[in-house]
Amino acid sequence: MDVRGKRIIVTGGFGALGRSVGETLAAAEAEVALLDFAAAPAALAGKTRLLGGIDLADPAQARSAIDGLAGQLGGLDGLVNIAGGFRWETLAEGRIETWDLLYRMNVRTAVCASQAALAHLGRSRGAIVNVAAGAAVKAGAGMGAYAASKAGVMRLTEALAEEHKSRIRVNAILPSIIDTPANRRDMPNADFASWVQPREIAAVIQFLLCDAAGGVTGALIAVPGRV
Repeated sequence: MDVRGKRIIVTGGFGALGRSVGETLAAAEAEVALLDFAAAPAALAGKTRLLGGIDLADPAQARSAIDGLAGQLGGLDGLVNIAGGFRWETLAEGRIETWDLLYRMNVRTAVCASQAALAHLGRSRGAIVNVAAGAAVKAGAGMGAYAASKAGVMRLTEALAEEHKSRIRVNAILPSIIDTPANRRDMPNADFASWVQPREIAAVIQFLLCDAAGGVTGALIAVPGRV
């Protein structure tokens, strides 16, 4: 689990999961930069670098942001692709635009960020960790567009792992419902105790970024909590 001194960028870094991952890695003495579409918060504990207002679905913005942060960090050892979003819509009542939106938010952001990071990670023999979803394995009602986009993240992970397996490790985690304030608001009657905690997901990500996980690439790892 040793990530001391590793230089890591976390996309979607200002959300509940992104912050938890950033805090976990920083506490383990990694050099961390959080990157997000949202505006940067006023401050976070420690020396974590923050960069907001970046549309990672735009290749030019993604490359400029990743190159800039890698320059500040003195290189790049890890990329964690958390940026994304969710919509619940049935096929009968939903809009085709939702499918395009979730593809852009969940797949295209990971593609653009990964493309921008590949040269940096190749030099350090680093790692990418993508966040897919357990819902991508079997979609429920109203989850079609979301599940399809997260299945795209899974296939991206496998393809990247094959393309770069001599230099860069690429894995994905598949969480179930994450215990976040937003999910509690949306599902107030749910059993929160069964949901996976952000810190539990962060621990798995930390392992996948460390050298002890050197033999793991192309893996799709379920992190279901107790759902």
